[in-house]
Amino acid sequence: MSREDSAIGAALPALAPLIGREAELSALARALDAVERERSTRTVTLVGPPGIGKSRLAREFLERRRQGSAALRVITGSAGDMASAYGVFTRLLRARFGLFDGMDKDAARAEVRAQVAQVMGDRKVGDVIYFLGQFIGLAFGDSPLTRAVQDDPAQADLIRRAVLKAFLEADAVHGPLCLVFEDLHAAHDDSLSLLRYLIEYLAGPVLLVCAARPELLTRQDDWGKVGERRHTLLELTPLGEGAAAELARALLAPCAPRGGEDVVIIDVVDVVDVRRAESQGQPGVPSELVEAACSFANGNPALLEQMVRICHDQGVIEELAPDSAGGARWRVHLGKLSTARLPMTVEDAVNVRLAALDHDGRQLLEQAATIGPVFWSGALFVLGRAGCQAPELWGEEQSDKDLDRINAALRALCDRGYLRKQSESSFAGSDEYVFVHAKEREALQKRMSAAAQRRYHHAIAEWLEQQVAVRASEEFLAELATHRERIGDAVRAGLSLLDAGDVARGRYSNAKAAEYYARGLSLLGDAHVARRIDALHDYGDVLQLAGRIDDALAAFREMLTLAYRLDNRRKGGAAHNRIGRLFRDSGSLDEAGKHLTTALRLFEGARDERGIASTIDDIGKLHWLRGEYQEALKWLRDALVRRERMGDRRSIALSLNNLGLALQDSGEFKQALNTFERSLSIRREISDLLGVVMSLNNLGMIAQDQRDHRRALELFEEALEVARQVGDRNRTALIMTNIGGTLYRSGDPDEAVRVLQQAEELCDELGDRLGLAEARRALGKAYMLRGDLEKARDSISRAVDLFASVRSKVHLGIALRTLGEITAAGGWGSAHTKSARAYFARSVSIFEETGNELELARTFQAYARFLTTDRSFVANMAARREAVTMNEKAEAIFARLKVTSVRLEDEPTLPTGPPGQSIPTKSSVGATAGRSPAPEEPSFPNPGRASTSS
Repeated sequence: MSREDSAIGAALPALAPLIGREAELSALARALDAVERERSTRTVTLVGPPGIGKSRLAREFLERRRQGSAALRVITGSAGDMASAYGVFTRLLRARFGLFDGMDKDAARAEVRAQVAQVMGDRKVGDVIYFLGQFIGLAFGDSPLTRAVQDDPAQADLIRRAVLKAFLEADAVHGPLCLVFEDLHAAHDDSLSLLRYLIEYLAGPVLLVCAARPELLTRQDDWGKVGERRHTLLELTPLGEGAAAELARALLAPCAPRGGEDVVIIDVVDVVDVRRAESQGQPGVPSELVEAACSFANGNPALLEQMVRICHDQGVIEELAPDSAGGARWRVHLGKLSTARLPMTVEDAVNVRLAALDHDGRQLLEQAATIGPVFWSGALFVLGRAGCQAPELWGEEQSDKDLDRINAALRALCDRGYLRKQSESSFAGSDEYVFVHAKEREALQKRMSAAAQRRYHHAIAEWLEQQVAVRASEEFLAELATHRERIGDAVRAGLSLLDAGDVARGRYSNAKAAEYYARGLSLLGDAHVARRIDALHDYGDVLQLAGRIDDALAAFREMLTLAYRLDNRRKGGAAHNRIGRLFRDSGSLDEAGKHLTTALRLFEGARDERGIASTIDDIGKLHWLRGEYQEALKWLRDALVRRERMGDRRSIALSLNNLGLALQDSGEFKQALNTFERSLSIRREISDLLGVVMSLNNLGMIAQDQRDHRRALELFEEALEVARQVGDRNRTALIMTNIGGTLYRSGDPDEAVRVLQQAEELCDELGDRLGLAEARRALGKAYMLRGDLEKARDSISRAVDLFASVRSKVHLGIALRTLGEITAAGGWGSAHTKSARAYFARSVSIFEETGNELELARTFQAYARFLTTDRSFVANMAARREAVTMNEKAEAIFARLKVTSVRLEDEPTLPTGPPGQSIPTKSSVGATAGRSPAPEEPSFPNPGRASTSS
């Protein structure tokens, strides 16, 4: 049984049969048959309350199948009592590689390297062991790939899970795998996210068996839909009356007579021979015991086992010497059943069990409960000496005696079902134990005085500080912080939590890192300013990755204040740089410029070359966002030269990518193409998979701008394949949106609608509001081409609302322009004509406010075309003069930016017409090609293009 499925008592006889689970066994069998027959991945999730038998069901099924299939390998990991972000994968991979308690680090690294080489061959073993080592707490040397992603936690996390997927798939080639994930209700969100990725994308003969309490479905209400038809969700319910009684009789089987034996039932008054009892119609297993057990358990197998154990403790059952075959023999004092204190509830059962402990056993469990759900014999040893004076002469004999006493007591508590010893321990020299039943631990904690708890927490913190393994484990650092906090040492608790945040961030567990930083900074207060500055920087980074922009801004502002007080220009430059990026990404370009310029000045004062190059690149991107392409090119080229001088290939590739975007939008397609290809080449060489996705996507946009739609689709589809390989669903949605755009530009609006609807669903599921808005904007264009003007207007209106809600001014301006075009194309009368004019005017206002001249020019052209073609303005000379002025302004901007004004979209603009005019069909739309062309939909900043951070 797992920790939680045997949680209410030890399995009392070990060989009690599995009863009442035939349907679930059949479902598991079908899944494994599909794995072995089709060589494809299947997942079965078992959900049910504690003690219902989830892990017992999985274990029994797999033991039966392995007897007939020696090739099936089963590897188990449990999330229970693991505070770390990837605890379930830590245990799974340690089991896979055979790493054991106290194993020498060098020997463990050599074992992992050898096994990975055997599985993967020569395929970048260094990269694989580097990322797998982060799961199991082993550090390996870096490589070009790992160095490339060290400063990009989001990218590193995606690559790491792709590496894990590739390793498991390669491992399964050598024989079918079964990966068992227990106690998933206790897993961190990061672990669940990684497991969802494997369920959805893992290929090859692998069976994933997940076991969890119903809380998992509360946290992840769509869990059963992950992986779709490859995933089966089984909810285990209590056993029926008949099955429960059958299981109770099996558990009480040692009470039944065997042929030729005088097993007896002892009544209150006299001894009744079982054979005589049977002749009077009484069964071998007393029905009273069966009824009492079933009444208490209500169909829960673990509670049935608990009831049998309580009957032992209460004297109703007496254990006799084994029979001639070594089987258990029990004597039943049936008369004691009516006077025994038998539980009516689970809480009552806990109290009955704890009351059966002697003083020493209860004190030992109290100390263990203070340590936590998992504890170690070494810590108990230290707790036993808390407050003691050293003897005159410290002899080893006393230490050995104390240790033997503790170990003997722990063995006895394991035998009685209170504790379970783990197969391996996190700390060398100590055995590791867990509480079998969490409610017993909670009850023990409530019984302790505050003074005793404080004394214990102090001793535990001192013991943990001496353990080498603590410094490299976010879980143990967080546990150390908990004990320090409970003795009132808030500052040292805060420092431990910040250290835990650093470890989690180093493992790319960004959500967990944010939790640790938040708690640590709160506890630290105003102490340790230098440490607080570094933590605020890292905290802001992980908050930004999580999309918590306002919180990230607050963290960077506090960092800036502390750096200012210390006159630390390098840290101040970093704070201003991060604040500038946040403003830039939210569309506040003027504010962004102020902070980035200040950051550059501070970095120059501190002679921080890396900071200088990064900020110069950021300023270049800011000019790009404003449409100031020549200025952008100057800054971006400067950043590239500096990064080439430093030799950081990943940063060089980033600069090349950003330079290519500016070249593309300034009309220098040939140079842009060469620059993107150079960036792609570097990213392929260093295995920067996310960079490869972005470079392919940008090359696809170049092909789209050149109207080479076939080539654009090829590049987008390759980018889509890589994005799916690394499991980056956000970029998957982006590329699908671009594919949809290429399809409607190439004259296939029906297929475009199909693909864009998929992108829309994915963005909605991910909560990516900006991506969702862009998908809906593209859908509006596709619907318009198809002639579905009502759907077009609905899609673009919803896009406008989303762009406004995410405060993306440039996107909002583009969407309003498109909404104006669709509204104008509808021919719905004067009211809609007025609305269309309002949309164009708002678009102009936004681009004038943000200083985005290129998009302003495009809106001027679209607005002028509306004023000259709409029937409402045919005789309106003021409107015609306004249109001429707008066209002149647009041409002046295009000339100044050296952008041709005839970069046209491939789809025609729908003609407007008088009220009541029929909506144009697809064929009539095609007939207008070349007559009323519209300028290219935004190339700047085109949401379809993939910029990157420095």
